[in-house]
Amino acid sequence: MWRVGILTASDKGYRGEREDRSGREIATLVTRIGGERIVHEVIPDEWAVIRRTLIRMCDQEQVDLILTTGGTGFAPRDVTPEATRSVIEREVPGIPEAMRLASLEKTKFAVLSRSVAGIRGSTLIINLPGSPKAVRECLEAILDVLPHALEILTERFGDHD
Repeated sequence: MWRVGILTASDKGYRGEREDRSGREIATLVTRIGGERIVHEVIPDEWAVIRRTLIRMCDQEQVDLILTTGGTGFAPRDVTPEATRSVIEREVPGIPEAMRLASLEKTKFAVLSRSVAGIRGSTLIINLPGSPKAVRECLEAILDVLPHALEILTERFGDHD
């Protein structure tokens, strides 16, 4: 069972003006890889808050995987990638590349995604877009490789064919 943290960066969601459908979509999809939601938070689009929450989820909650949603676009308050880069120790560029490639088959706007993925300690952090549809498309593009990545990262190896 993988310990999963879900972080929704949304000013409107934080204020209760918008339902967190993207976070719910993530929670549903991670069950397909044996993910168990340990923590799920909706926070404002603020660099310091995102950074502090990511650090706490990694270092104190000790989740194996953090999936963020929101804050990856071009709006001035879209700072999730910058906050993520400030806490990771190693970047994993292939994950967002795969998500963008899969999304590009559906929309030309996929090239505008600024998603980042990286490692802090033994936690993998992946930024996903903010819409439930985009979350589903991006997560489905990488879902089947996540168990292997987490096995290597956490040194909890399963059987490999």
